[in-house]
Amino acid sequence: MAYILGIESSCDETAAAVVHSGEQILSNVVASQIATHKPYGGVVPELASREHLRNILPVVRTALAEAGQTYQSIDALAVTQGPGLAGALLVGISFAKALAFALDKPLIAVNHLEGHIHAVLLEQRQKGNRELRFPVLALVVSGGHTHLYLAERREEGWCYRNIGHTRDDAAGEAFDKVAKLLGLGYPGGPVIDKLAAHGDASAVKFPPSQIKHRDRRGKKGTEESGPRFDFSYSGIKTAVLRYVERHGMAQDIQARRRALERLSKPVLEDYLAVCDRETLNLIASFQRAMVEDLVTKTVAAARSYEVATLFVTGGVAANGELRRNFQKDAAMEGLLVFFPSRPLSTDNAAMIAAAAFPRWVARDFAAADFSAEAGLALTGMR
Repeated sequence: MAYILGIESSCDETAAAVVHSGEQILSNVVASQIATHKPYGGVVPELASREHLRNILPVVRTALAEAGQTYQSIDALAVTQGPGLAGALLVGISFAKALAFALDKPLIAVNHLEGHIHAVLLEQRQKGNRELRFPVLALVVSGGHTHLYLAERREEGWCYRNIGHTRDDAAGEAFDKVAKLLGLGYPGGPVIDKLAAHGDASAVKFPPSQIKHRDRRGKKGTEESGPRFDFSYSGIKTAVLRYVERHGMAQDIQARRRALERLSKPVLEDYLAVCDRETLNLIASFQRAMVEDLVTKTVAAARSYEVATLFVTGGVAANGELRRNFQKDAAMEGLLVFFPSRPLSTDNAAMIAAAAFPRWVARDFAAADFSAEAGLALTGMR
């Protein structure tokens, strides 16, 4: 039994939450920075760090108030150590360290990717589903990450084995960059998801990525042996650019960008008014290719490693077509597939507090000198 205050600041959302014993969300507060970064078409690291500095104290205070807790009543603090933007991570870590020292409370360092996996576990516990079959295959897919993990619970805690990752762009990054290329603004993933339903997904043929590196399999005789299922999305991003150039779409894109910049909060009808049929077909075809690649490789990995349960989590897991295709293909394979709710798909602190609970039970607390690790790998309990 523990009340854990989680803090998340790995990218462009400042978040704090209080979670009871890894399964009851008492509060989950997120301060978004979309308005700050929208004029630049993506996250500016320095601006993100400054916004975290402004937001972190009021966000933490609000999370405690909504949970009916105080600084003194919580049992521990948890904070994202990485991966993420170094400056942004340091804001959260420095605040959490100072608060833990002042309150004489234990501090737990959490991997952001583990948090996304525990977002699914958290909600399944809330629903009373304690019969999940392990190991599970978890696809963590967001603006900065596209990873496949075999995840299971062992006596000493959770362990994770990476069996696939992107070799270049993350899936969410490809969505955002294509949206920027087409003049649709930032963040682009949700806009593409809405517009894709209004285009012909078979109009433009994008070939699937082919990865032929020698290290497609792990090293023989090691725990990492076995096939890998890596992703690559720089090629499809370039293919969209070449399509735009060949079909002379630049002038329309500039007009679209200017029209949308005049609107503070454009809605679907505004986007449709500035998108012609060719653009809508391109958007639908791009999303279809992205979704098919993610689903096909993940289901193939599940088949290869003989797992019965899939987790699909991270910001891109909110994509409607991705969810529908996973549900359809997983059912054909006899796989159970679980997603977090849309509020827990994107970055939040409830998932950080939930992932910290097994470490609380094991008394696996952070050392006083730990720091941010922008490229932190996910393995398991220390």
